[in-house]
Amino acid sequence: MKYYIIAGERSGDLHGGNLIKSLKQQDDSAEIRCWGGDEMQAAGGDLVVHYKEMAFMGFLEVVTNLGTIRKRIKFCKKDIKAFAPDALILIDYAGFNMRMAKFANSIGIPVHYYISPKIWAWNQKRAYKIKRFVDHMYVILPFEKEFYKKFDYQVDYVGNPLLDAIRQFKPEPDFKSQFPGKPIIAILPGSRKQEVQTMLSKLSSLINDYPDYHFVVAGVSNLDQTLYKEVAQKSACSLVFDKAYDVLHIATAALVTSGTATLETALFEVPQVVCYETSNISYQIGKRVIKVDYISLVNLIMGKEVVKELIQTDFNTETLKRELDLILPSGTKRSTIEADYKALKVLMGDDNTSDKTAQLIVERVRED
Repeated sequence: MKYYIIAGERSGDLHGGNLIKSLKQQDDSAEIRCWGGDEMQAAGGDLVVHYKEMAFMGFLEVVTNLGTIRKRIKFCKKDIKAFAPDALILIDYAGFNMRMAKFANSIGIPVHYYISPKIWAWNQKRAYKIKRFVDHMYVILPFEKEFYKKFDYQVDYVGNPLLDAIRQFKPEPDFKSQFPGKPIIAILPGSRKQEVQTMLSKLSSLINDYPDYHFVVAGVSNLDQTLYKEVAQKSACSLVFDKAYDVLHIATAALVTSGTATLETALFEVPQVVCYETSNISYQIGKRVIKVDYISLVNLIMGKEVVKELIQTDFNTETLKRELDLILPSGTKRSTIEADYKALKVLMGDDNTSDKTAQLIVERVRED
């Protein structure tokens, strides 16, 4: 069978890579063409476009890059039609992928969506559009199944692919020995250029205030390394690339840019402070349209504030220091967060998400 898979960012590439491995196990004749990244290519996908050419963050950033996005959409439609897959598999990345869903539906290609767009956050009526153009939806957050029921749309909860990734993770044995013999505070500034540019300076502003700790910044190698120049020059801080799980494995606490990393940090049971800041225009628009009480996946899944969220003007050195103090070993919030993390893991289940999703996709493609 032929599968065309589209992921538009780093986390989607990670999950797409695992999905490709599982698809090849379920279908030994699988031919896979994809938009994604190194993980999907390494797993055996024929990579067409790398996600780093597609990652635009925030309303303003998307608007200023509309010309590039339109060209990508046009090319992708042409490429899908030429490849003529038995299934189009979309991974998150709603703005681009829903256009591809509509197009594939119009030419009779079955559409499978793995990792739902976050339509529960804003403009929830987009569920009707998904119901119309997506044949099968595989959700990874427990509350999403109930959300879609409100629209009379049956979806499959397949567990969460982060559980697969963490289950497969093997820590580097000597990783901690490269740092001074102090407890580690992790800094995860994000995986996109705009995030690192906006977040890293404030996230690292506390380094000199904690002489009994060593800070480790988890960078990503696909970005220009000059983005990390400021922290690379600080003696009380280390910079590593593509080692986020190794960093979390040894961390005592973490300062995390909102996104997938908040859930990863929780699954490693590391108390964290979640931070987020964007352009004022993007923030003002977002504030008016977003319909959820929280921005971090941890709090959304649990339906309450498990970890503190510092957003926009609340994200400053003073509040960051106050909240970090509360989650360190002597802090009053630490034990409560750790207990909530354990409850979170129970709620998410222990399915092998990639295998379960691949099995459902292959079965349905064969039926079609």
